[in-house]
Amino acid sequence: MRTSKKTRTNQEWLADLRSEGAPFDQALTDLTEIILSGLPYALSKWLPAEDPRFAPLAEEVVQETILRVLSKLDTFKGLSQFTTWVYTIAVRVALTELRRARWKEVSLEEFLAGRNPGDEPRELAHQDDVDVEKALQKKEALAVLSQVIEETLTEKQRLALVAVALKGVPMSVVAQRMDMTRNALYKLTHDARQKLKSQLEKEGLSTQEMFKVFEQ
Repeated sequence: MRTSKKTRTNQEWLADLRSEGAPFDQALTDLTEIILSGLPYALSKWLPAEDPRFAPLAEEVVQETILRVLSKLDTFKGLSQFTTWVYTIAVRVALTELRRARWKEVSLEEFLAGRNPGDEPRELAHQDDVDVEKALQKKEALAVLSQVIEETLTEKQRLALVAVALKGVPMSVVAQRMDMTRNALYKLTHDARQKLKSQLEKEGLSTQEMFKVFEQ
């Protein structure tokens, strides 16, 4: 894994990522480089770098990893190098994205191939009920989120968070459409998440659990 151009201590990483302006932008640039340089080796057993699916996957992994890192800075205990901690998060995110991509590529017919009628596992036998329940959960969660987002966030924060977190629009696309750098968008989205988290906690809700509803 290639190191960043500027060598930082753990505390310097934390300080730069909690700052604003040039130090924050440079830290994100360096962190992006570190993640991207390590992914080809980390994913070589599952998806070679020359595969056309690798580049878009890497972009998604970088986006999600940085968002997670920014939201979890307070949980870093300093038991390892900061970059090692980030790299571990990136690999977990990458493997999760790979699993999701593979499930999307499998059709229902392929999934059920080789099974006799009536042999469906219990969770599939009641799929209709499960889908209805999930739909209701999403509807209720969306209503709560919409109200909190509308009352808590600025217009730019709302547009960025809805596009990235709820609709899954790639960070590069959102940054281009909002006429801002990706680093500035990371900062904007991070601040929006923090404000949203604070408000939801005041109402006895968990941001993580709310967003999990939309990942099911």
